[in-house]
Amino acid sequence: METGDAQDRERERAGRVAGLLLAAGSGSRLGRPKALVEVGGERLVDRGVRTLGDGGCAPVMVVLGAADTVVRDAHTVYNPDWESGMGSSVRAGIDALPDSVDAVLIALADQPLVTPEAVHRLVEAHDEGVRAAVATYNGNQRNPVMLGREYWSTVYGLAVHDVGARPFLRAYSHLVTAVACDDIASPEDIDTAEDLERLTGLLGGEPSGPV
Repeated sequence: METGDAQDRERERAGRVAGLLLAAGSGSRLGRPKALVEVGGERLVDRGVRTLGDGGCAPVMVVLGAADTVVRDAHTVYNPDWESGMGSSVRAGIDALPDSVDAVLIALADQPLVTPEAVHRLVEAHDEGVRAAVATYNGNQRNPVMLGREYWSTVYGLAVHDVGARPFLRAYSHLVTAVACDDIASPEDIDTAEDLERLTGLLGGEPSGPV
């Protein structure tokens, strides 16, 4: 039988969803690490942290690699194997998650049109008892992704090379709840200078540095 302290810890954990921002890549097609790119005077890594925090995630963690930088309002995790692809960043992030959280919401730094409202929808799904969820746009699974603690080891084993949670979403689709976010967010990402210029225009700012 659990002691009162253990029960209290379990109740506390049950309401906590950590935010995990993947921001380790070098941005090879862009010519610089995406995490450090500024849009509207804000770095993509900082925008991602703010989005997760405002959406209800706590704590917020960031996986860094090519650009090992200081990030405010987040716990940083350095991935020494970042060059091997996104999978290693997912594993590094899972390894660093505290025991005090019940689920993790994974987002990418290069998707600045993902909003706090989209994050909140997935956190709300968790609060309603959903154990795995993915944001969808026009019926297509993209990001963010929310995963209950019981699935972390499976995701960890499937995250290799340049794939993160996608193999889990495909192999265990019967466990995953789709959360439509078409009306409040977009999964468009920044891979090239043209992408940066276009998304910056949508956000009403000016990209920093050469594009």
